[in-house]
Amino acid sequence: MSAPPQSGSTLVRAIGRWGLIALMVNAVVGSGIFGLPSKVTALLGSYGPWAYVAAALGMGIIMACFAEVASQFSEAGGPYLYAREAYGRLTGIQIAWLTWLVRLASGAANANIFVQYLAEFVPGANMGLARALVLAVIIGVLAAVNIRGVKDGVNVSSFFAVAKLLPLSIFIVLGLALVHGPGPAPLTALTGAASPSGSNWLSAILLLVFAYGGFEGALLPMGEARNARRDVPFALFTSLGICTIIYTLIQVVVLRTLGPASTTDRPLAEAARLFMGPAGAAFLSAGALVSVYGNVSSQMLNAPRLTFALAERGDFPPVFAAVARKFRTPYVSILAVAVIMYALAVAGSFTWNAVLSAVARLLTYGVVCTSVLTLRRKRPDADAFRLPAAPVWAGLGVLFALVLALRMGRGELIAILATMSVALVNWLWARRRASAAAGEV
Repeated sequence: MSAPPQSGSTLVRAIGRWGLIALMVNAVVGSGIFGLPSKVTALLGSYGPWAYVAAALGMGIIMACFAEVASQFSEAGGPYLYAREAYGRLTGIQIAWLTWLVRLASGAANANIFVQYLAEFVPGANMGLARALVLAVIIGVLAAVNIRGVKDGVNVSSFFAVAKLLPLSIFIVLGLALVHGPGPAPLTALTGAASPSGSNWLSAILLLVFAYGGFEGALLPMGEARNARRDVPFALFTSLGICTIIYTLIQVVVLRTLGPASTTDRPLAEAARLFMGPAGAAFLSAGALVSVYGNVSSQMLNAPRLTFALAERGDFPPVFAAVARKFRTPYVSILAVAVIMYALAVAGSFTWNAVLSAVARLLTYGVVCTSVLTLRRKRPDADAFRLPAAPVWAGLGVLFALVLALRMGRGELIAILATMSVALVNWLWARRRASAAAGEV
């Protein structure tokens, strides 16, 4: 094993634009799509598919801001790096901790939902010691794969992106071809359907914004991207388009199959059971396992690159920047992520970890949107994608994030404040360390 590197050039630049798209689709299409259709139907009935379009428009605003900001950087770090450059070390470290919390809690949440789905095929896998062992295996295997090399990690992520889309695509094609009721044609006339309340629309869109979240995780390993300035905007909007089409058509099929009154917790499996039989339900359940594990794979690739970037810049203990001599990957950061993700997965439920991930994400979105204008002033000559009417996009993005943040409960607020307190201690340590180093010169 080598000493900590001094620059991002020690990492292999192996991630191309299609690799970025695979990472983003993999990060976004997680466990949510296997449970959210029934919740959207309960809120909006036959209008449900339109909520996916509305949520995509909102997330498009956020992604537009990310496209400009992210295209200015080729270093690893994602939102942490953008915030640090825009507002300084304190804000950067705060966003770093929130971003790391997003990734770890999201991976832990998906690991838990994986165990729950696995219990459909292996009874008892979600209980007691068996649960702890299964969680150790699924997280440990991914840690080993990513230590072996970023190319192996991207290949695994790309495999899961394709593998998860296959059953969903079959579900969509067969569902659209074979099912014509009992629900009304949801994207055409809606005569006779009462218009949902504004509160219901907002609740549904907020749920779906959570489902669309996660794309920013694929921006963490930019130190290993071939051409970030060219590939990031293309990958962001392409992945958003892919996810929107998938989500909307799945909602259409579920609505046509189960009708607007269905509230089952497993909408895809139950819908598949009706037009594909028991084998179809098992097939979709297996697809859920692939999708969820693919999401954990994405988090295991992305999260260690954040601590690597922190350590390189002196904002985290230098050991986290250590690179394996043989594989040239940040092995200490990977191991740290695996251990903490496992602890969160074992100690917390799917819901507990999902809430942590969602709340932390809101603040990172808002800060990145505000940094669009700040970075333009600080880096006017940056070779980057330029967003037309940037003040409008940034303002809408902040408003969108603020609306979500105002719906947070006390528990989420406490978790955020605790995380930011730890980040403040981290900043004080980093500042003292930097001052001590300067005094020695």
